[in-house]
Amino acid sequence: MTLEKRNPPGLPTPTGYSQVVIATGSRMVFVAGQVALDGEGNLVAPGDVVGQARQAFANLRTAVEAAGAAIDDVAKITWYVIGYRPEWLPQLAAARRELMGAHAPASTLVGVSALVQPEYLVEVEGVAVVS
Repeated sequence: MTLEKRNPPGLPTPTGYSQVVIATGSRMVFVAGQVALDGEGNLVAPGDVVGQARQAFANLRTAVEAAGAAIDDVAKITWYVIGYRPEWLPQLAAARRELMGAHAPASTLVGVSALVQPEYLVEVEGVAVVS
């Protein structure tokens, strides 16, 4: 499996993600939206958007690895943040880097007004491609 990352001329060069990811492999892994629940179903970091992001990304990694993939196989992530404010981005990005390292898949962050439960502040989903 390979992920070819491109930031083409005519688009701004982003920090922390890639504008385009070209994935080659024989198997795709679609991970459902992950929230800040631990393995027992308990909410982690109630009221803390950064703490919940950290747990959601940890859950994404757990799900990807359960499918026989690695975090570096993730081609695309989408994350949803309740009441997103731009000043949160540095801390949220740092939480993502803790779990994803320097890997920079295509990424979309969406500010939303609600998730499935009112105590959830962050949800992260991903797509991985593996050989």
